[in-house]
Amino acid sequence: MRTQRSRVASWALAVFVAGSLPLASIVGRDARAQEKEAPTVGTIERLDPRLDQIVSRDARVERIAEGFDWSEGPVWDRRGGFLLFSDVPRNTVFKWQQGKGVNVFLKPSGYTGTTPRGGEPGSNGLLMDSQGRLILCQHGDRRVARLEAGGTFTTLADRYNGKRFNSPNDGVFKSNGDLYFTDPPYGLIGLNADPAKELDFNGVYRLSA
Repeated sequence: MRTQRSRVASWALAVFVAGSLPLASIVGRDARAQEKEAPTVGTIERLDPRLDQIVSRDARVERIAEGFDWSEGPVWDRRGGFLLFSDVPRNTVFKWQQGKGVNVFLKPSGYTGTTPRGGEPGSNGLLMDSQGRLILCQHGDRRVARLEAGGTFTTLADRYNGKRFNSPNDGVFKSNGDLYFTDPPYGLIGLNADPAKELDFNGVYRLSA
C-alpha cells in the first residue's frame, strides 16, 4: 500500500458531530411503529427537494442513547445490524443495536499505550472495509489501523515520509478501495504546538488499495 498527500480533495467526508449531546438517528414512521417512540431532537431542514428521495418526509431525529463524553465517527455494520461509534475522550468504541441498547464494543480504541494521558486519546472515524473489517482512525496511537478477529490491531499507515502522523481523524473509502483520511492535530495534547508533532502541516492522505 502507498500513502500520498493530497492538497485538493474532490470528495467529501460524511461528518458526525455530537459533542456532549445525545446520540441521535433519523427514523421513519415504519421503524417508530415497531417500538416505543424515542424523544425527538431538533428538526430536519430541507434546502433541496431531492432530499425526499433519501430521507422520508415524516422522518424525525430521535435520541437513541446518551451519557457520552463525546460521540464521533459512527459506522453501521450491515452484516451484524448494529451501529458502532467512538467516544474519543473515553478511548472506547460503543455498540448500539435496536432493542438491545448500548454496550462497550472495544476499549482501548485509539490509545494502546500504558502511560496515562489526557486530551483526545481514543479512536475517532470508523469505517468498514470491503471484507467487513473495522478500520479505525486512532488519535492516541497516531495511525490508521484495522481490528483483527482476535482483537489485535494491524497498522495500515502511521507515517508520511518517515514522520509520524499527527492524529488521523476521519476517513472514507473510494469505490476502488483507496482510503482517504484527514490528519489534524486534535489528538496531540498541545495541538500544533505539541513537541511530539513531527510533520509541519496538517494534511489529507490517500492510502492506495
